[in-house]
Amino acid sequence: MTRTPLIAGNWKMNLDHQQAIATVQKLAWTLDDADFDYEGVEVVIAPPFTDLRSAQTLIDAEGFKLILAAQDLSDQDHGAYTGDISGEFLAKLNCQYVLIGHSERRMIHNESDQLVHAKVLAAKRHGIVPIVCVGESLEQKNAGQTEVPINQVLEAVKDTGISELVIAYEPVWAIGTGEVATAEQAEETIRGIRESLAEQVDEGLAEKTRILYGGSVKANNVAGFLKMPNIDGVLVGGASLDSEEFANIARFREHIGV
Repeated sequence: MTRTPLIAGNWKMNLDHQQAIATVQKLAWTLDDADFDYEGVEVVIAPPFTDLRSAQTLIDAEGFKLILAAQDLSDQDHGAYTGDISGEFLAKLNCQYVLIGHSERRMIHNESDQLVHAKVLAAKRHGIVPIVCVGESLEQKNAGQTEVPINQVLEAVKDTGISELVIAYEPVWAIGTGEVATAEQAEETIRGIRESLAEQVDEGLAEKTRILYGGSVKANNVAGFLKMPNIDGVLVGGASLDSEEFANIARFREHIGV
């Protein structure tokens, strides 16, 4: 089965709505100038909540083929939840994807596996594809706890009956540190995630689920990861704020001669 590669940019808490407009325009124009094949590779951006409406309006008005994702959502659909954002609202903004369980949410906001699971269900209710982020800390890595990202995936999707899913393996020790897992290390973990998903959840879901690598990804190292058979794309952090750099990452096939 051929899985369409997915290149996603997580802007985190960067760029206001005016900066977002300029960044989206430059990214789209750069890719269009290079005759980018959007049918063969999905390009997804995850701006801050305050940027989503501006980005959506621009994408729709200009016919850009970029896809919107949100950086998080509430496990609740509506009500007295000050500061939370419902999946219903995101769906109305044509967010096709949503990041769930990013390591910064797990660490800074103490999000548990149980809350991540509830958010996956919320995304499913509103027809948004969850990008479930998993990964081990430096302490867990040093302790040989290689099962951590696998267990996080299984806890996120158990009993959900979900039919479409993206997983982003981001070793916490490689996020924003400049330290990068080797392509072989990433492939080994991602293969283990896929095998466990097949064995314990659903073989068909495991086969079609795209699993991304994230952690200090740049244009000069993306090719090594995407040559691997089980790595279906990347989740990019800081480098996605630079339109030209992110466009070069999205054009990874030029780097690997495909």
